[in-house]
Amino acid sequence: MIEHQIKPPTEQEKPESRRTKHRQVFEHVLADIESGRLKDGDRLPSEAELVKQFASSRPTVARALRDLQNLGLVERRVGSGTYVRKARKPIESCSFGLLIPGLGSTEIFEPICGQLARLAQRHHHTLLWGDFGGKRGDADPGLIEQVCDSYIRQMVAGVFFAPLELTEDKDRVNLSVIAAMEAAGIPIVLLDRDIMAFPQRSRFDLVGIDNRLAGFLIANHLIKLGCRRIDFLSRPDSAPTVMLRIAGYREALLNSGISPDPQWIHSGDPADEKFVQRIVGDGATAIICANDLTAANLMRTLDALGCPVPQKIRVAGFDDVRYAELLRPSLTTIHQPCVDIGTIAMQVMLERIENPTFPPRDILVQPTLIVRQSCGDAGRSHSSSANEQDAGQ
Repeated sequence: MIEHQIKPPTEQEKPESRRTKHRQVFEHVLADIESGRLKDGDRLPSEAELVKQFASSRPTVARALRDLQNLGLVERRVGSGTYVRKARKPIESCSFGLLIPGLGSTEIFEPICGQLARLAQRHHHTLLWGDFGGKRGDADPGLIEQVCDSYIRQMVAGVFFAPLELTEDKDRVNLSVIAAMEAAGIPIVLLDRDIMAFPQRSRFDLVGIDNRLAGFLIANHLIKLGCRRIDFLSRPDSAPTVMLRIAGYREALLNSGISPDPQWIHSGDPADEKFVQRIVGDGATAIICANDLTAANLMRTLDALGCPVPQKIRVAGFDDVRYAELLRPSLTTIHQPCVDIGTIAMQVMLERIENPTFPPRDILVQPTLIVRQSCGDAGRSHSSSANEQDAGQ
């Protein structure tokens, strides 16, 4: 087993054209706070001033300020304004552990962990991670448990844990990790997914996107394009997030008067031509995939079967990984604000250490729909969120 201290990578900013007004306001105020231009107790510009500065709407500005408030960075005083929250006594320098079996194979965890590393360095903490022996996502359960035991021996202050998925042994491994950490009194913050299947909920803090909303957004977009049958494809033993995405997908169908057929939901290998041929032969015209990797493999299989995307089959995914825009056709997907997830996860961990009796919290960041060519929507790529009017400003 090899342990490493993470060095913070260079942060890559999203191009201005890809950021919503909500993100622009949020990041501008956050930068002013972190740089010291806005100090403890300083009053922020008024909502009206921010609306004018960013040519935005009042709900958009209010949402950005609310997100900053949820992070504990500002406080809003009725009739007075919004102020930088006075810093609490900092937690002494300590070590945190990362248990991310998919770190080397699932792109969303790279920027999440990168932000955790930046924040840990900024506040003089140490962030540790282990070698799980994973290639192509098949992390070694034995190594996961070894890293867990190592963190316990080192008495880390807390662990950020993305539960194992895509293996039949996942539940045993996840419960083993949780039991060991609890016995040692080590706080846990779950990243991206729970250890329990939806609609059940574990007793740990969780930070990720609103997967139910994400499923609704992507299915609703396909419905607006005229799709009346929309299939959903995931790999066996997927994380509980997939069931939340399916729940949102079903809500979108029902909201449009379409009765979702259980036969439209598939679990299998997107690279298996016979499996994919059965889906196509059954009448599928649009397929939402549980993530971008599944979508990319499906598109390659459809090409081999002579089923062009999007002319015959529309395809969409989740995550907005780096290669999603490079696929041909480029992939319609859900963007995860990974840097935000990392920022919030660190804040949640520090609050959990300071207040161990807090009830468990789900802190869900809003996803964004990135529309590209694979869904058959003509024209240039664009993005939208649940509040498309605000996002489009």
